Amino acid sequence: MSKIITVFGATGQQGGSVIRTILQDETLSKEFKIRGVSRDTSKPEAQVLLKQGVELVPADMNSKESLVKAIQGSHSVFLVTTPAWGFAGSDAELVHGKNVADVAKEAGVQHLIFSSLLDVTKESGGRLKHVPHFDQKAHVEQYIRSSGVPATFVLPGYFMNNYTSSGMLRKGDDDAYTLAYPVGKDAQFPLIDIAGDLGKFVAAALKNRSEVLGAQVFAAADYYTPTRILAEYEEVTGRKTRFVQVDIETYKSFMPRSMGEEMLENHLFIESPGYYKGQSLQESHALLEKAGFQTTTWKAYLERNKASL
Repeated sequence: MSKIITVFGATGQQGGSVIRTILQDETLSKEFKIRGVSRDTSKPEAQVLLKQGVELVPADMNSKESLVKAIQGSHSVFLVTTPAWGFAGSDAELVHGKNVADVAKEAGVQHLIFSSLLDVTKESGGRLKHVPHFDQKAHVEQYIRSSGVPATFVLPGYFMNNYTSSGMLRKGDDDAYTLAYPVGKDAQFPLIDIAGDLGKFVAAALKNRSEVLGAQVFAAADYYTPTRILAEYEEVTGRKTRFVQVDIETYKSFMPRSMGEEMLENHLFIESPGYYKGQSLQESHALLEKAGFQTTTWKAYLERNKASL
C-alpha cells in the first residue's frame, strides 16, 4: 500500500514542482500517493492535478482543525509558506508554519520537508532587519527542530524566472537590457529553476531520508554573478545587456513602497554575508546526483524558454 505525502501549495511553483517530480519518478510514484493542499481546489491547475490522480484537499493554515484533515495519515509532508507581501508586521508565515508542525507531530508524520531560508537579521548581525520572508521561515525551521518532528530543510535559491517574467531586465531606448541592483558585479546569486528543479531536491530528500534528517539542502544550480547572468543571457538571446549598480533610494523606487525596504535588504544580504553565507553547493548536488537528478543551468533554462523571452 502506498504511503501518503501531503504537498502544500500544490498549484504553486514549489508544491507543483514537487508533485510533478514525484509523478514522473518511477520509484517515488509507486511509493507515494499524493495529497495536494490548495486554497482553491476548483481552479484549472487543481483540476489538472485531479486528472493525474492527485487527491486534492482545501485547508486554512490558520486553522489546526482543517490542517488535521489535510495531514492525517500522511507519512511525509512538503511544506511551503507564503510571504505576507504588503502587510508590514504580519507573522502569518510563522503562524502557518508552527500550525503545520504541531499537527504533523500529533499525526506522527515521519518526514516533514520544509522550504526554509536563513535568518537575515541573525546572520547579518542585526544590520539587516527587514526581510521577514527569510526570517520567518528560519524561525519556522527552528520551531520544527525543537518540536522533534523528523524533518529536512530545503532552502531554495534565487529564482531564475525573476529575470524572465518579473520585469527585472528592462529594455532601454537603445534596445539594451539593463539589470539594476544595489549590489556590486561580483555578488553571488545562487540561481534555481524553481518550477523545474525544486521538486528534484525534495525527491532526493525523500529517497535518502535517513541521510538528510535534520540537514539543510541548498537548492540551487550554481552561484552566478550579475555579469555572468548577463553574459549567458546575451549568448542565448543575442540581445545586448548592461549591469548598473544603483544607489539605495533608486533601487527602492523600482517597486511598491511596501516591498522596497524588504527587497533592498534581501539583495544586500546576498552580497554580504551571502544568500547561503557562501557555503558550498557540492554536498547538495551530490545528494541530487545520487537520486538520479541534475540541476538546470541558467543557460539551459534560457534555451528552454527562449521563445517566450
